[in-house]
Amino acid sequence: MPDYTKQLQKYMPELAAPIISQWIIDSKCSFKISRARATKLGDYQAPYRGESHKISVNNNLNPYSFLITTIHEFAHLRTWQQHKNKVKPHGTEWKDNFKFLMEPFLKLHIFPEKILHAVIKYLNNPAASSCTDLHLFRTLKEYDSAQSPVITVEMLNQDDLFSMKNGRVFQRKERIRKRYRCVEVSTNRIYLFHPVAEIYPIPDPSL
Repeated sequence: MPDYTKQLQKYMPELAAPIISQWIIDSKCSFKISRARATKLGDYQAPYRGESHKISVNNNLNPYSFLITTIHEFAHLRTWQQHKNKVKPHGTEWKDNFKFLMEPFLKLHIFPEKILHAVIKYLNNPAASSCTDLHLFRTLKEYDSAQSPVITVEMLNQDDLFSMKNGRVFQRKERIRKRYRCVEVSTNRIYLFHPVAEIYPIPDPSL
């Protein structure tokens, strides 16, 4: 029988790895550790034309973010097993499954106290992504490596320039409800960015 514990321990807390390994085996899931993606932390794809469930999680996440994202995607898998496509992606059924799957990790005391408090608060009403809950996102970010120059959109001043990992350059404008209006410099097109979207600031050439 395959065991993915050792591979998983490189990306998540050691005590969590055997549980996730067993989930992969039991669900016959194709689990991929993906390159960093700007638009999402992880992804779930339901079985299609005889293929297995597919889950991918970004390889640049800190161990706690990686684990929470993995649990998030397995909650999608469990919800699909129970209801197929008959329920909303992040509806009550998914929220109940996310809470259920999180329980063994809370009992193992895997999370530092600060993250634990943020996770418990998040569990009161899980969102589509840990990024959507700003308190949980900011708490998890404290455990990132300090080597990255990446900051978030909300840290910029209005009219500051920034780039994405793919090299596209934008100018940050005003906040509209929960997102920031940003203008792509090369096309003058308008895009709405989440406040905690990670970007690379561009120094003001006039300074």
